[in-house]
Amino acid sequence: MRMTKPALLVAIAGASLLAGCGSSGLLNRDRPNDFAVQRQTPLVVPPDFALTPPQPGAPRPVDRSATSQQQTLDALFGGPAPRSDVEKSTIGRAGSAAPGIRSNVGDPGTNTVAKGDLTRDILAAPQGDGREAQAVAGS
Repeated sequence: MRMTKPALLVAIAGASLLAGCGSSGLLNRDRPNDFAVQRQTPLVVPPDFALTPPQPGAPRPVDRSATSQQQTLDALFGGPAPRSDVEKSTIGRAGSAAPGIRSNVGDPGTNTVAKGDLTRDILAAPQGDGREAQAVAGS
């Protein structure tokens, strides 16, 4: 069986492309791994050598400022910020809430909705893989 010229050219081109996938040979080049190269940071001299060690029993520098703790709590949970007229109206219509309601919502002892017997039984059921599950069709 004779091979024609186009089939021979396709075979040579395929072989050369396949050779490019190899890890050794004509097309292999040694190059650095870009992810393994890392620059070293220069050494830095501390600006102040006059640091004194802390005194035994002295409060920590962070604990000295109670105002910064209050500012942090106000930023996280909302402090005494002025309210807009729409917000005042909405709060007025909603009624009053307990001052610590945000802390009590996640408490397991807090009852938020009367769920009924079936929902309570489902939530109190032991965790399993579902092999013992049964479905009952209501009439």
